[in-house]
Amino acid sequence: MSNQTNITVFEHQILKIDKGEVRLTLPQLKSLQSYYGDGVPYFSLAHNGVQFNEYVGVIQVGNLLIEVLPKADRYSTDKDSWRKILIGMLKTVYGFDIKATSNASLKIKPNTILDLYFELFIKEVEVLLHGGLIKRYRKKEGSINILKGTLLFNKQIQFNISNQEKFFTRYTTYDTIHPLHKIIYKTLCLLKQINVNQSLNSRLGSLLLNFPEMPNINVTDATFNKLVLNRKSLVYKKAIEISKMILLHYHPDVSKGKNDVLAIMFDMNKLWEQFVFHSIKKYKSSSFSILRHQRKNFWTPSTGSANTIIPDIVIKNANNESLVLDTKWKNLNGKNPSPDDLRQLFVYHHYYNANKVALVYPGNYSNINGYYFEPDNTRSEKTCSILSLEENYNIRQWQMEISNKIEAWVNEPISYKQA
Repeated sequence: MSNQTNITVFEHQILKIDKGEVRLTLPQLKSLQSYYGDGVPYFSLAHNGVQFNEYVGVIQVGNLLIEVLPKADRYSTDKDSWRKILIGMLKTVYGFDIKATSNASLKIKPNTILDLYFELFIKEVEVLLHGGLIKRYRKKEGSINILKGTLLFNKQIQFNISNQEKFFTRYTTYDTIHPLHKIIYKTLCLLKQINVNQSLNSRLGSLLLNFPEMPNINVTDATFNKLVLNRKSLVYKKAIEISKMILLHYHPDVSKGKNDVLAIMFDMNKLWEQFVFHSIKKYKSSSFSILRHQRKNFWTPSTGSANTIIPDIVIKNANNESLVLDTKWKNLNGKNPSPDDLRQLFVYHHYYNANKVALVYPGNYSNINGYYFEPDNTRSEKTCSILSLEENYNIRQWQMEISNKIEAWVNEPISYKQA
């Protein structure tokens, strides 16, 4: 893993084996094609290459690390700034810098999202080891020199017929071997195998020396769904969350074993929605409340389940009036929103009895206030605003700007029909 190749692209960009300044090798392309299988949302197949979609993050294929960055401004190609923006958004949405003192002293400056997650995981495990690993009771069977628990006669005869001094029993033991530690140990072993950041190698080696060896387990979604954290084990939450993200997104190359794939990718539309919501909630005044995903029934067949509509953000102002925001990670480039987006907000206006609604985009454009028409082609009193929020790699400042801009829109009186 020492000869690592890093490629940084933007969302919707194409990588090919025969064109472009940065190219894939044929084995790398074949590995991505094999991983694609019947389809993944992160990228689509193109002629002699792949085209990335609206997902951002990292895809590691063997020694190749493809970093996919967001890009809401077609004129800005500063990768360092967009990387800072993405990492800052992820920290905000997933709480890595909130109420997590163990994250306060990260020892490396992350160059990619993968570095960030690996470093966070290592730091969390170091803190767990320093504080002492928790123990749990578990059932165990085997031959022992003393009689304790329940003697299993059939197995005693089967295994100890010639060892009369031993007892085959089922008993309870109290130790560190339990699912939480099995998951963490499996993640440590995987990171030791795939990590290409030299500054983390010694820390991974130290952790594997000091962490008790665990039996291997097969990990699926069900493995994590069965976990129940109590007051004592709550300190494991962050490490387990990162383990889940890494283990469930790792796809080994079973044919040659050289181009294993690890994909940690995020839907930029969902990330933008969550980031806007967290920003408003954190820095808003106390004059209004904010909620996400307020579901309503929209249509139902005579038999079967009903269809629902779910706006991104619903705000209740000081007068208990509803206002609806719908976030879109796209650049308007000075054009009007798509008819589909405007129709969607018209429905929200009606179904949520909204005082006003708005589409929220990234970018540096002037806000626009618009009105819907009545069936007789006269302008109605239903308004739909277009709010743009300029990107800022100073995440805290950007969050405050977002909150202030949304709050100004919330408190802005509606000016109805022109004379």
